[in-house]
Amino acid sequence: MNAKLLFSYASAILLAACVSTPQSGDWPEAQKVEDFTADGRLSVKVEGKGSYANFDWAYQNQVQTISVNTPLGSTVGQLCQDAQGVLAVDNKGKVYRAQTAEELSRQLLGYELPVQYLHIWANGRRVAGTPYKMTSDGRLQQFGWTVSRTLNGEGRPRILLLEGNKLNIRLVFDEMNNRPKPSSQTRCAARG
Repeated sequence: MNAKLLFSYASAILLAACVSTPQSGDWPEAQKVEDFTADGRLSVKVEGKGSYANFDWAYQNQVQTISVNTPLGSTVGQLCQDAQGVLAVDNKGKVYRAQTAEELSRQLLGYELPVQYLHIWANGRRVAGTPYKMTSDGRLQQFGWTVSRTLNGEGRPRILLLEGNKLNIRLVFDEMNNRPKPSSQTRCAARG
């Protein structure tokens, strides 16, 4: 699997039908995002062409790690963001680095993906201190993306949908745990 596809999958992850309810029009400003773990499926559509994968996602101690897996569970690659920047590791162990998610996605894909905001949007918040708009149907528009979220019967994310200029990302959450086991990890494991 090439790095472009890996990065597309991982970026999409962070986006989620059983009993579900659209999020109300309220997207409060994020002050602090609590740690969480999640898993599910994702799809990425670029100009009508789609790719699908499974994901495992952890946001702990301000380290965001997204593993992209095949339906049989083999890891395709991993994306990690910490205070030092962003890393993508493909299934052969090759590491790609950048200071920001925008730089890495531009380097690997030729366009920017909002990886650095996924954990905020998945939790029903908007990025603090930055411009945004609300659509009449309660969707958030921020950084050139239209974001919608559907909740399950417990009020947790079920679907996170990001719609961009030529790109749609859909994350379907099977599970989201807002009380993960404590972790001492403070940087991406691939940094050594």
